[in-house]
Amino acid sequence: MKSIKYILTAAVVAMTMTSCMDGNDKLTNDDWKAPNLTVAPYGNNDLQETNVITIAELKTKFADVVFGTTTGSTYSDANKLIEEDIQIKGRITGNDIGGNIYKQIAIQDETAAIIICINQGGLNGYLALGQEILVNLKGLYIGCYGKQPEIGTVYNVTSIGRMNQEVWNEHFKILGVNNIQEVEPVDFDDIKNDADANCAKLVTIKDIEMADADGSAVWAPTDGSVYLLAGCANRNIKGRSNVVIRTSTYADFAGIAMPSTKGSITGIATRYYNKGTDTWQILCRRTSDLQFSTAN
Repeated sequence: MKSIKYILTAAVVAMTMTSCMDGNDKLTNDDWKAPNLTVAPYGNNDLQETNVITIAELKTKFADVVFGTTTGSTYSDANKLIEEDIQIKGRITGNDIGGNIYKQIAIQDETAAIIICINQGGLNGYLALGQEILVNLKGLYIGCYGKQPEIGTVYNVTSIGRMNQEVWNEHFKILGVNNIQEVEPVDFDDIKNDADANCAKLVTIKDIEMADADGSAVWAPTDGSVYLLAGCANRNIKGRSNVVIRTSTYADFAGIAMPSTKGSITGIATRYYNKGTDTWQILCRRTSDLQFSTAN
């Protein structure tokens, strides 16, 4: 009897599975929906382009906070809630694709660039380099960290920090498909003298040599041989002042030896102001941003 019982049970299960798989089961057909490939699976697809301003106009509108505040000789970061119903749009020029940019993206339009801080990893999975996005700014905060303009939320009272993933998801929309050709870098030497206008732009710094390159020194060592700030190493360039190549110990190229030859480096030109001194910090996005000659 047990054998007959088991055989009957198996037969019922097999018939049930068959009915589910042959497409004739009404409940299954009602539950399963073909994916909608006409809209992006991330962000807020209900957003419409209204009151779009350029990034340069945004920085002008909030000039009282985007570069911090100075009282006498004392500088401090600043932030402000955006209460106006305004938007910006631009293309992604920097993300975490190579592990060097952490929980941030850089976006740029034809006028300027800005950093957006998001408390989420793996941003490159849906915010690819070259992807155009629309950002609804109402309800977000704008300000700076070391005079680098940023969008996010309040951090440490005055600075800008990372907004949570749920907030971000309600404030952006993916537009079209990504086009990497739309994010060509500019020559760093053409923009370096105007940090207010050009910070966070994608740049290439050309014909350089790294000061500490000896054939074995790596970009971001973890052995204590180089001082690390927030897990990042600042590497100097021969003959250059107030500009460093900033590399996280988590970057894909952190353990690669710095070439002792001449070359070019591409990355996001962020700005850091401290104790009266402006320093450009070039953030490479991936290993291919490091282009050096193989011949001495």
